[in-house]
Amino acid sequence: MGRAEARKAQQQRGARRAPSGRTRGTGKSGKPTGIRRFFTWKKLLGTFFTVTLLGMGALIGLYFYVEEPNPNAQALQQSNVYKYADGTTMATKGTVNREILPIDKIPKDVQEAFIAIENKSFRKDNGVDLKGLARGLWNTATGQGRAGGSTITQQYVKNYYLTQEQTPTRKLKELVISLKVDQRMKKPEILAGYLNTSYFGRGAYGIQAAAQAYYGVDAEKLSLEQGAYLATLVQAPSQYDWSTASDETKGRIKIRYDATLVNMVEMGELDEAKRQTMQFAEPQPPQPPTGMDGQKGYLVQAAEAELNSQGVEKKLIDAGGWTFHLNIDPKKQEALEKAVHDELESKLDRKDTKNRPIDQNVQAGATSVDPKTGHIVAMYGGTGLKDHWSSNALRKDFQPGSTFKPIVLASALENKATTQDGKPITPNALYDGTNKRPVVGSKIPFAPENQDQRNFGDPMISVQDATNYSVNSVYAQMIVDVGPKDVKKTALTLGMKDREGWPEDKPAMALGTMSANTVEMAAVYATLDNHGKKVTPSIIKKAEHKDRVVEPVDAVGEQAISRQTADTVTKVLNGVVNDEGGSGNKVRSSVYEAAGKTGTTESNVAAWFTGYTPELVTVVAMFGEEPVPPHKQTTLTGTAGLGRAGGSSFPASIWKAYTLAVLKGGDTDKFDLSEAEMGAVQAPSRTASSTPTASQTPPPPPSSTPPANTPDPTKTTTKSPDPTKTTTKSPDPTKTTTKSPDASNKPPDVPLFPQEPQH
Repeated sequence: MGRAEARKAQQQRGARRAPSGRTRGTGKSGKPTGIRRFFTWKKLLGTFFTVTLLGMGALIGLYFYVEEPNPNAQALQQSNVYKYADGTTMATKGTVNREILPIDKIPKDVQEAFIAIENKSFRKDNGVDLKGLARGLWNTATGQGRAGGSTITQQYVKNYYLTQEQTPTRKLKELVISLKVDQRMKKPEILAGYLNTSYFGRGAYGIQAAAQAYYGVDAEKLSLEQGAYLATLVQAPSQYDWSTASDETKGRIKIRYDATLVNMVEMGELDEAKRQTMQFAEPQPPQPPTGMDGQKGYLVQAAEAELNSQGVEKKLIDAGGWTFHLNIDPKKQEALEKAVHDELESKLDRKDTKNRPIDQNVQAGATSVDPKTGHIVAMYGGTGLKDHWSSNALRKDFQPGSTFKPIVLASALENKATTQDGKPITPNALYDGTNKRPVVGSKIPFAPENQDQRNFGDPMISVQDATNYSVNSVYAQMIVDVGPKDVKKTALTLGMKDREGWPEDKPAMALGTMSANTVEMAAVYATLDNHGKKVTPSIIKKAEHKDRVVEPVDAVGEQAISRQTADTVTKVLNGVVNDEGGSGNKVRSSVYEAAGKTGTTESNVAAWFTGYTPELVTVVAMFGEEPVPPHKQTTLTGTAGLGRAGGSSFPASIWKAYTLAVLKGGDTDKFDLSEAEMGAVQAPSRTASSTPTASQTPPPPPSSTPPANTPDPTKTTTKSPDPTKTTTKSPDPTKTTTKSPDASNKPPDVPLFPQEPQH
């Protein structure tokens, strides 16, 4: 075969192999086909560069288009004004708590602490950290939190020029202005601007105000440990305030604090050996601002807390410019303050720690509400912000005790509950009042003690009398008969708040073992007073700002419980006041008609009197709290050198003095209880809910002198189950450790207070 023929044969073989060797996705010409035509590496690379160039062009255009604006309104802060209901000014708060400092007045290591935790690349970046921004955007897209990624320059720009709103437009402006600011200003100037405009909580704007608010020193005297905490704090001032943070939050504060120091080591600004020896610098408790003397500071606290609950951020409130129109009546406020002074504070000796140690622990709080409007007309928070920072009227760490019992009765009436033997629960229903009687029908065993271990009844006692004398064994059984879940539902409907620790499904709930504050209990009793229409107490009439006006939700709402239920409970509580031996008898007066209930918690750490007239609902409470951290709850027994300080003691005295002062001399109303239904008088039953016992003690009024024809309660006999055995006397209640003082030893200027049953 010649050369020409061999070459021709080779070409023919190559042509036959070509189809099998062609690249997939290409045609006969070898070019891409289908969707691959649009995704070649050349086209992708070209598209990327095109988009990048367009984006850069847009940023360049924005750079020249966006000008640095004037400082925003929040950078030119003003004070808040607080006015009484009559229009007179109560207090002003501000102008803004801020003092501008040059950067050389701020310690170098404190400066580095802020850089370490907020923006490690601050001294090298151009005002924008693209990696941090991308990381922040990724966190947002993946649900790991807000965008973040802002440099110190960006935060300064946001604080000084822009607003706090989270919008793409604002963020884009922030980026552009930050680039311009970085070009125009030096890094120390930017850092100083950031430290002087940042908000640190407690109304403090800037590092100088923060140093004073948290450590009581000027910024130039801050230690690194103190500066590291302030750097930790600035991310979330309200949440990271050590004085109010939960244990869980304190853990997060410590983690961020340690991260600040570790970053400083990595930056070469802190020696590792020194870091190992550093201790967390715990800040001081919040201090009152000037002009917040007496009750003014507490009223401001309550007003701001209510506005915050309406959706206005604390930061915006502290920024200033608000005018608060309060519902506080200055005359009623003065009367309440005087009543607390005359009936409690004047009888205490807080300086005599040797002979009167309990007096140092006494705290008082009160809230007074107009039930027809829901307006909080007076409030007492404590002796002053300097002595006790948080308001006792708003505190939620103590139990309301037996002031909860009317809620159990209201739930029984509203749900038409019956006793274990099927009889309707009404004020005339009968229960076994035996001390330590085990409840029937509950999966959780409970056999509560009555005050002074007394047996009430023969052994039966009516619900009315059991309320008058606050018999624990009766109400423990009643809550089982109604159902704890239904009682809780009624409580929340009436105005109490659900929170962690509510003892749901436990019979002990009948004795008020959940936490509550005076405003919540005022809401409950105001709803009863208002014939069952829901009352939500409000201290703010309205709050005005140049940008908005905020008014509270309707203080008086729809029917929460039926009028019949509300009026029946009121009639029962009216009996607590009018009955000669009732626990609320001390507040009885010819000037007004009243209903009310005492409450004393276990170990006598709190004492309450919650009472109302047709015109006014007032809750007065006393709390035992050690004056030094960690402020443990402690007994009130021994207050003013006396015995047990129950709800019928100082709280009832304060309530009566205040109510007389604001109602005396005017026309007072009578309760309209035409729809109250007391129920048929029941004959004693011998079934599960009224198990017969050997006790034959009729219900003794809890006072020092028994009424005529009533056996002396100090000589109560309890029969043994075996009638052949001799009877044994109950312990003499006059010899218990929580007894009221003997009248013969009573100081002449201090009244002898009758005791009401514990819880």
